[in-house]
Amino acid sequence: MRTAKLLRTTAETDITLYLNLDGSGKADIATGSGFLDHMLTLLTRHGDFDMKLRCQGDTCVDYHHSAEDIGITLGRAFAEALGEKRGIQRYGQFLLPMDETLVLCACDLSGRDYLGWAVELPSMTVGDFDTELAREFWLGFVRNCQATVHIRQMAGENTHHILEAIFKGMGRTLKMAVAMDEKHLGEIPSTKGVL
Repeated sequence: MRTAKLLRTTAETDITLYLNLDGSGKADIATGSGFLDHMLTLLTRHGDFDMKLRCQGDTCVDYHHSAEDIGITLGRAFAEALGEKRGIQRYGQFLLPMDETLVLCACDLSGRDYLGWAVELPSMTVGDFDTELAREFWLGFVRNCQATVHIRQMAGENTHHILEAIFKGMGRTLKMAVAMDEKHLGEIPSTKGVL
């Protein structure tokens, strides 16, 4: 089974995370931020992962450290669960419409970290969440998963819809990228022989 269980404790956050890449979309999320819980539940459900996540953060300051450190921990969990990445598809992309919003998500589990973020969020907050922290979450994820990710907003003026489309779309994108390639089981999907 492709699973990972991680603990991350800093002066700012205390995180426990369990991830099963071959799950069924079961989420048990408690980050201290209702909006972030909702986004991570969408990511899990649309990616068909199972994830249990607990985060105790310095939310008396704000949610920055929690969002960033959860992204870091989730990225590490993906990397650990994937191991050498033998037999995976490696690439994923998804174009997700949500009412007036359209978001493009693409991923290469290349071993190289890069985040292309072409998103304009009209509102600075949604619920209890500073919307700029969505980028910080994904930046933490790509750096620790060692993935190239592009997220591009094609249309949309509703901040909640844009962020929801991003997390749903990235769930589907990651589901494709980590899926097993039946034709190339046991092979590392690179001409270099390593990712």
